[in-house]
Amino acid sequence: MQCYCGSKKAFAECCEPIIDKRCAGSAEQLMRSRFSAYACGRYDYILATYTPKKQQDLTIAELAQSAENTTWLQLRVLDSQTTNTTASVEFIATYRMANEFWQMHECSSFEHIDGHWFYSEGKEGEQAGKLKPERNSLCPCGSLKKFKKCCLS
Repeated sequence: MQCYCGSKKAFAECCEPIIDKRCAGSAEQLMRSRFSAYACGRYDYILATYTPKKQQDLTIAELAQSAENTTWLQLRVLDSQTTNTTASVEFIATYRMANEFWQMHECSSFEHIDGHWFYSEGKEGEQAGKLKPERNSLCPCGSLKKFKKCCLS
């Protein structure tokens, strides 16, 4: 099975080991693995990848509830910049909720603490919102099929 993060690698060789070992080598890897964790319901990992301060304000149940009825479809990383202790990753994540397509456009901030990367916050970008695909446009799920031959049917 291909990885949810869109790397074109197998999940078992891409994000799954990062999720299982909770150790991403870069902020971009952490962001990609967080997307994959949302896609496969690994909310324990999502919680563990927030900064320690933010972890205190969240629960696994809250994370699961916020993603309830959401199917994560596609991730596109637009930009990634890293210093020794901080990083930012800009991305667009496409998802389906209640038979409607949406995209999240975010510039995420990360902190490097004690040898590990943590997600600290995200700022919504201009391209966020509901998608209204045309019948003959490419399907937002990332299949490269026309919408009418894929998720519309």
